[in-house]
Amino acid sequence: MSEPTVNPRVARPTLSRQIRDGLLHRIVAGELGEGDRLIETKIAQEFGTSQAPVREALRQLEGLGLIESQPRHGSRVLPFAEQTIREAYIMRAALEETATRLAMLAGTLPFDLLGEAVEEMHRCARDGDVPGIGLASARFHRHVVQAGGNGLLTRAWEALQIEARTAIALMVIGPELGRVAEEHRELLDVMRAGDVETACRHARDHQWAYADTPHDPYGMPRRRDGDA
Repeated sequence: MSEPTVNPRVARPTLSRQIRDGLLHRIVAGELGEGDRLIETKIAQEFGTSQAPVREALRQLEGLGLIESQPRHGSRVLPFAEQTIREAYIMRAALEETATRLAMLAGTLPFDLLGEAVEEMHRCARDGDVPGIGLASARFHRHVVQAGGNGLLTRAWEALQIEARTAIALMVIGPELGRVAEEHRELLDVMRAGDVETACRHARDHQWAYADTPHDPYGMPRRRDGDA
């Protein structure tokens, strides 16, 4: 699997996120396997930085269930499980359906910002920019969640580490990027139409579609029975 390209239009990520995403890519691609140790000093040397951002990156990967810390032994890679993707998208479906309902009833959806995020996704799709489309997707959904005006819901959503989990899903599922962008345009159109129940159902189903997608650790959809 080739390293992802970076879209210059997207804001430069923090150093800890660059490290996290670099290690994340290796884990999902199988370059780092179950039981492999991650040593802070070696990673810091590789990325030309101090151990502080490395420590933060490892903390985030542990929060994603991809590694575990071992006292006096650093961290080790855990088995990659597609269940981590499914569970996150099920949670997102519930949270974003509720946020959509709250925002539509309150009339607080920022349609201009949502439209900008969709256009960015289409640009990233044309450029083949996988990280960029992931960030634009997360930005789209964050606008919806924040528009719901429920602080507890927003904090629960943020706790899922949406950008990182979106990156995992894009690498593992390997969807057609143009279709990802178009799915968000369709969701935006439904929200603009003003039918609350239809919009909530669409917001929920948008996430469930990814939860129900079968996948393997190397980004290729698994063969279903009956497939050619």
